[in-house]
Amino acid sequence: MTGGCKKIQNGIDNRCLLRFFSGVHPRIIIPARYNSGRLPGKALVSIAGKTLLEHVWQRGRDADLGTDPIIATDSHEIEKAARDFGAQVVMTSSLHRCGSERVAEAARGLDEDLIINLQGDEAFVKPDSIALLPAVFDDPDVKMATLVAPIMQQQLVHKPSVVKVVMDQDANALYFSRSPIPHAQTGSSNCYGHIGVYAFRKDFLLEIYSRNPGKLELAEGLEQLRVLEAGFKIKTIMVEASHFGVNTYEDLHEAEALGDDENPMQER
Repeated sequence: MTGGCKKIQNGIDNRCLLRFFSGVHPRIIIPARYNSGRLPGKALVSIAGKTLLEHVWQRGRDADLGTDPIIATDSHEIEKAARDFGAQVVMTSSLHRCGSERVAEAARGLDEDLIINLQGDEAFVKPDSIALLPAVFDDPDVKMATLVAPIMQQQLVHKPSVVKVVMDQDANALYFSRSPIPHAQTGSSNCYGHIGVYAFRKDFLLEIYSRNPGKLELAEGLEQLRVLEAGFKIKTIMVEASHFGVNTYEDLHEAEALGDDENPMQER
């Protein structure tokens, strides 16, 4: 089998081929903390018989990037729960100001040169979408990439927990905000949401998240703005998404209420 790629019904898994031919060696790290501001303890809330964290870990595992995701946490409760469902855990400092700082600490001892930060509330992200990220780094100028999707429900545009993004004509992010962007001067306009998955060249991750947050990051509470404010680019990949993470009690109730046919958590 090519590069360790597993066989599927009609040949070799295309997701694995993307990883094999991209020339980088990826590893997914999931940052998880217990004291989430908007939804305390959300990593361990139960949805469809599994913790939110396990759903996210399984999403990363199903992306088939060659190795299982690592969970990075400062919580012994999360550590125990993660080890119970078979995850590798790295214990990190409790002083990190964002998930990417936690991921950077966990990545220091790894051999992989591409680190994917899969945020611990992204239980709805499609594994195929995660698997698209390594190939973007065939371009040596790309230091960081992330996923975006059209927002199909107008009420989500005004929801602060759904982060909006605008891009330039080359698919580089111009800005991320919790507010609706762009402003629709004449009614509605196309609006895109950010999916909390970031891919970094390892050396760039370690360097940029050793810096202090800038004014924009502090104002919006969005860690990716540290990169833009420092003058670097973030390449975006357009995918499809019907939901944008589990960030609030409202999101949690919606996830629990979704029917079997619609809820991606029910697929296993």
